[in-house]
Amino acid sequence: METKTDLDIVEKLAEEEAGIHRKPSGWSAWVIPSIAVGWSLFQLAIARWITLNSTYTRAIHLAFALLIVFLNYPMFKKTRLGIKVLSATHRIPLIDWILAFAAAWSSLYLIIHYESIVERVGHPILLDIVAGITLVVLLLEAARRVIGPALPVIALLFTAYAFLGPSDFLPELIRFKGVSLNRYMGQMTMSTEGIYGVPLDVSAKIVFLFVLFGAMLERAGGGQYFIRMALSLLGGFKGGPAKAAILGSGLTGMVSGSSIANIVTTGTFTIPMMKKVGYPPTKAAAVEVAASTDGQLAPPIMGAAAFIIAEYVNVPYVEVVKAAAVPAFASYAALFYISHIEASKLGLKGMPRTELPPIFSTFLSGIHYLVPLCFLIYELVVLRHSPELAAFNAIWVMALIMLFQNPIKAWYHKEPIRPALWDGVKNIFSALAMGGRNMVSVALATAAAGIIVGVVAMGLGGLITQIIDKISMGNIHIMLVITALASLLIGMGLPTTATYIVMASLTAPAIVTIGQAQDFFVPLMSAHLFCFYFGILADDTPPVGLAAYAAAAIAKSPPIKTGLQGFMYDIRTAILPFMFIFNTDLILHNVTSWSQGILIFVMACIGNFAFASATQGWFFTRNKIWEVPFFLAATFILMRPDQMAIWLGLAQAQRYWTYPIGLAILGVIVLVQKQRHARLAPQAS
Repeated sequence: METKTDLDIVEKLAEEEAGIHRKPSGWSAWVIPSIAVGWSLFQLAIARWITLNSTYTRAIHLAFALLIVFLNYPMFKKTRLGIKVLSATHRIPLIDWILAFAAAWSSLYLIIHYESIVERVGHPILLDIVAGITLVVLLLEAARRVIGPALPVIALLFTAYAFLGPSDFLPELIRFKGVSLNRYMGQMTMSTEGIYGVPLDVSAKIVFLFVLFGAMLERAGGGQYFIRMALSLLGGFKGGPAKAAILGSGLTGMVSGSSIANIVTTGTFTIPMMKKVGYPPTKAAAVEVAASTDGQLAPPIMGAAAFIIAEYVNVPYVEVVKAAAVPAFASYAALFYISHIEASKLGLKGMPRTELPPIFSTFLSGIHYLVPLCFLIYELVVLRHSPELAAFNAIWVMALIMLFQNPIKAWYHKEPIRPALWDGVKNIFSALAMGGRNMVSVALATAAAGIIVGVVAMGLGGLITQIIDKISMGNIHIMLVITALASLLIGMGLPTTATYIVMASLTAPAIVTIGQAQDFFVPLMSAHLFCFYFGILADDTPPVGLAAYAAAAIAKSPPIKTGLQGFMYDIRTAILPFMFIFNTDLILHNVTSWSQGILIFVMACIGNFAFASATQGWFFTRNKIWEVPFFLAATFILMRPDQMAIWLGLAQAQRYWTYPIGLAILGVIVLVQKQRHARLAPQAS
């Protein structure tokens, strides 16, 4: 019975990640997929063929998302108040048809009356107010259905604060001049400073195309290919299935942008294999959680929030990739190292080569999946095309592969070609529907978070900086800890993108301002990446970490214990944002030399290895308590050579000469532990 329950949970999670929440019968079964396909075709059209006003694009994008939400997501997951119609999953109730069209109308209202609204900016009429209230209310309800109650509650609290700011019962420090209903609605629903703001614009123009590309690659079989390839390459090494899970999750994370999607895709294969070679269920699930969570960090195709970072910081997307490269790859290298440590602790070996897919034939079997990925990277990095153009071109390459891969296989096996060609067409339309369904959560998160951004833009920004400065007592270190903890706390109930938007709006400017007040330069990119990293880490933060629940269902392990173990693995990622805030070399700020960049990356990896050994209690053998400070010292020196140079009285240009000190400390521990390991090995055997 337990197995069936666990399989049901995994199947349910897989359906939800594919955007399937209702399964109506009859003609209505085609409504949701048709809208999703129409949404995908619209996004492809505006990317290349149709030129639309940016405001029109945002409004239509949101209207599609709201339509799908109210038709696809029941009001409640379980029957409430004895009213079954509110939780119906096998039909679309009349109430949801009404809400869907009301929401779409309120979203499109800005387009329908665009010219007259522009003429009366700042002076909304009664119909404007009604449409605006309808949009705000239904948007928050849609966000509740898709994301959960956390984001709507936060948005309502900010809204209440906007209206109640002047109240005498509020302390002087947080008192705000307040806004009128007209100004609030004008900001939120009649301008591009609220719901229709920058986050929704990035969702409409860029993120959708990358999500669609990922859906097409997954539908074509690319996800399974990456898993098989990772297993064939790494499965035979010590703790091989864990290493394969890390590589497979990193590859699929580049295109999925969702930690839970990673887990239900790769974890169903890798977690049982990890258990088979001897990993305890909790640790097997935790490795998958850590790998899948960090999949959104992996350049060149990162999570949706990375594209919003590019817009907020006003730099090309390639600059975000460059800034994130060293921390992301150092984090993944350390996770490989942790999986090796765990295998060494448990005395594990790899899987027999006979049980693994053959490397060469596995590589050739899906080499065509690498073509669109390589083409996308070439467009982004070499040709320096915009992200939307690069994704659009890669989608067409992917569509051709989906269309012809089955007919080619049929021809090779001497099977009928026409049915295979028809299968390719059906797969393309299925991927278009999947792309639309998968985008709903991102579109709703960016639109609902726009309410918070809009309130901040109405004059709260400077006040928030003052409040944070007061709470942190003007100390940048305390302020960073507060930001990290707040990101983890808020991120427990929000998706990564929404967490980043909220925290970046509130704290990123404050980090830069407070740093300047202390005569310390913090690049805006560092501040935004700081919020981005901790928003991602919230996915496996107990007690709510949804990624941990998904992995625990597959591994049959306790979810809370799995989340705690996954968080312990991810501590090596959590220190990186604190390091690159102070050492901007880690985000390659003003680093133009390849040799300098490689040196920084190698030292960051070794420093992260040292930190992983300190937190995991193992190097060549079990650590002694007195060795931990040496590991931490080596970590600090290798990641903060700038600070060591200051302490030693060296010029900043000479900071890299402090690296040998950290390497020497680590070398001493290597010698000590090797000798201890040599003494203990005969006893262990």
